[in-house]
Amino acid sequence: MTGSILVLRALGLGDLLTVVPALRGLRDAFPDDRVVLAAPESLCDLVDLVDAVDELLPTAGLGALRWPGAPPRLAVNLHGSGPESIRDLLATNADILLSHRHPDFPDLPGPEWRDDMHEVDRWCRLLESARIDADPAALRLPAPRQQAPESDVVVIHPGAAYPARRWPAERFARVARELGADGHRVVITGTPAELPLASSVAEQAGLPPSAVYAGRTDLARLAALVADAALVVCGDTGVGHLATAFGTPSVLLFGPTPPNRWGPPLTAKDHVALWAGDIGDPHADRPDPGLLMLRPEQVLAAAAGLLGEKVRHG
Repeated sequence: MTGSILVLRALGLGDLLTVVPALRGLRDAFPDDRVVLAAPESLCDLVDLVDAVDELLPTAGLGALRWPGAPPRLAVNLHGSGPESIRDLLATNADILLSHRHPDFPDLPGPEWRDDMHEVDRWCRLLESARIDADPAALRLPAPRQQAPESDVVVIHPGAAYPARRWPAERFARVARELGADGHRVVITGTPAELPLASSVAEQAGLPPSAVYAGRTDLARLAALVADAALVVCGDTGVGHLATAFGTPSVLLFGPTPPNRWGPPLTAKDHVALWAGDIGDPHADRPDPGLLMLRPEQVLAAAAGLLGEKVRHG
């Protein structure tokens, strides 16, 4: 008899991509069950590429989970460590709830939450506590079905969710300008709210308005652009996780969160994670001091290495 496996991960783009190995572990463990992912509806185009998910249950965040029908046979908390996510899943009356332990629910078994783990490893470890195998390296996604608006471009994504993670626009502009001078087609991506930032980077870099894709791509087109790109340059953002998922070479600027928590696998040769070694507040309202220690020369050298070119001087 088949049943439903409900997985809660009502967060953002990068958050979704880091649980792909865990989702695949669940699919392998329960091949005859329907795997339902509770996540924001805005991620639907990307969820469609995850072979381990049968259905997206639109869920905007904590407190928004509405489970229809019979209780799932298993509910899996891949959302976080707080009591809110546990309460949301308990409300579904699932036969079994798999979650990290929390003091508000002393009768609920599960592993202790650890802050010192990579996000991918964290969720694989949770499954392994229930004797469900998961391969942390199983991060790759198939190419998007949507055609990319351009191919073989250098994608520069200067935005980030919080100011603490945003490298200065003028530094992104220098990288864009020099890569453009080397003959690469450079494009600037971002959300509609990041259009002023993207336009500023393009203008400082001497790029034409056609190079600005911020606000002009939905998630499907952005994913296709990244999948067909020659290189991605960005901070600690969901776009960096897209590059990992599609095997697109990337230069990733980390700070204040270290790459051993949210970066690409250490074995990934086509991804260079730059980090100064200072851990700070990822939600601060100004660029992290450690992030500011990263210089354009470092980014350009890493980009040249991935593109198979000599480093420019001057």
